[in-house]
Amino acid sequence: MSDIVRVNPMGGKLSDAVEYNGLIYLAGQVAQKLDGDMKAQTEDVLRQIDALLAKCGSDKSRILTATCYVNDMGLKPRMDEAWMAWVDRANPPARATVEVQLGSADTLVEIQCIAAKRV
Repeated sequence: MSDIVRVNPMGGKLSDAVEYNGLIYLAGQVAQKLDGDMKAQTEDVLRQIDALLAKCGSDKSRILTATCYVNDMGLKPRMDEAWMAWVDRANPPARATVEVQLGSADTLVEIQCIAAKRV
């Protein structure tokens, strides 16, 4: 059985990513207020995901699933613009988008991913 590896634990309560049994679990949240621009927030989150995957020895071509949480489904087309410009079209993950009330009114999107670690 593999050990659980917590990547960059923040005060023992949060981790940037968690690795277990060849899989990487991570979530990207907006790092800065981007004036209610869904596309800009999504681009920011996707940059975070790229950085976390690299830190864990993987990349976007290895993402298996992604769940996008948005606070307004009417803004989903703007999220999709950023997603389609970023996603590895040769290796697209399964993706679901869910409308939820996020923790802050300034946060428009959060994305959770499960990716395979490079071996």
